[in-house]
Amino acid sequence: MNPGRTWLVYTLIRLGLFAAVLILLLVLQITPWLAAVIAALISLCISIIFLRKPREEASKTLYEARNNRGQAASRPSTASEDENVEDDAVDHAAGDEQRP
Repeated sequence: MNPGRTWLVYTLIRLGLFAAVLILLLVLQITPWLAAVIAALISLCISIIFLRKPREEASKTLYEARNNRGQAASRPSTASEDENVEDDAVDHAAGDEQRP
C-alpha cells in the first residue's frame, strides 16, 4: 500500500473513533471539555488494542523513510571529470607553494 494512503487510512480511522466516542459522550450530556478528554483516552485505548495492523504498516513506512534518507545521505556523490581535474590542479599548485 502507498505510504501516504496508509497514513491517511490510519488517521481517518483514529479520527472516526474519536468522533464516535465524543458524540456518544455528548449525547450522554457530559461536559464538553471533559467529554473531549475522555474520548481522546478511550479512542487511544481502542486504537492500540484493535488497530495493530494499520499502526504497524504506518510505523513500517516511517522506518523505511528514515532508513532510505540515511542511506541517501551516506552515498558518495559522483564527481565529474572536470571536478577531478580541478581538484588535482589545486592540490598540485598547493604542493608547489609549500616547497622552498
